[in-house]
Amino acid sequence: MTRAVAVRRALQGALLAFVAWYVARHWGEYEHVLSVARPDWGAIARSCALVFISYFVLIQTWRQTVQAWGEQLTFADGARIWFISNLGKYVPGKVWAIAAMGTLAREAGISPVAAVGSSLVVQLVNIVTGFGVFVVAGAHVLRLPGGSTAAFVALALALVCTPWLVPFAVRTLNRVSTRQFAVPHLPARALWWAGAGTTVAWVLYGVAFQWFVAGISGGATAGTTGDWIAIFVGPYLLGFVALFSPGGLGVREGAMLVALEQAGLATGALAALIVTASRLWLTVLEIIPGVLFLMIHPANRRISSNDT
Repeated sequence: MTRAVAVRRALQGALLAFVAWYVARHWGEYEHVLSVARPDWGAIARSCALVFISYFVLIQTWRQTVQAWGEQLTFADGARIWFISNLGKYVPGKVWAIAAMGTLAREAGISPVAAVGSSLVVQLVNIVTGFGVFVVAGAHVLRLPGGSTAAFVALALALVCTPWLVPFAVRTLNRVSTRQFAVPHLPARALWWAGAGTTVAWVLYGVAFQWFVAGISGGATAGTTGDWIAIFVGPYLLGFVALFSPGGLGVREGAMLVALEQAGLATGALAALIVTASRLWLTVLEIIPGVLFLMIHPANRRISSNDT
């Protein structure tokens, strides 16, 4: 085992141990909360529907970026590639999703360079807009100087600068990585569309999270919708960029526990319930579509003309 692998596993183990310790510490309260909980299945169903709408937005955003690369991709093929390759993020290292996307794109007659390149672009834009949404939504909770106005200006500037930030980020990645990714030269409009699409998806995710929490707790949630968006987006981003953690496991949960308590939205057993239930909720909603596409919609074995 290399030192890097050992460090990665140690970090992930420490984070999972923290979550396990927190749940064990509040286990008595946890059992009580579960015993008196009256789930609102209607709210839970609405939250699931909103998550799938956010998936639709992200898939369409990625398709538009692929098309700006000069390729044509139907929504059905795009959804299949997106959902199946998304399963790869549950493998440590975050590279399996990219490898799977390249293979599936080739099978669908799309240049792997365009598919993977556009995916990297959307992911980089996703991080930028996610940070912006987190700052804007959490301006009150975070007590930022200037409040929402300054946060909104920061997000607007990030979106406007995205056409220049993304190529710079890819070049930087190439300098520090053993792999060389194609530097995107896409129209500014395509990148701004990606920024708009990912921003909408983050907001939908956050609102769905609030609805889900209301559903499992059997009542209205404390705080504002913006608070819940920030509580969801911040920990999700940390898990997303944590390369050592498959699916952000441990990172997202630890950060969310701390954020819920600091924001005063949930403590103790209720916070533990929200964290563990939301992980199960999103994992099921991400895995089931990918598995179904693998089972019922086999790829059309076509070789891209760009690869011959």
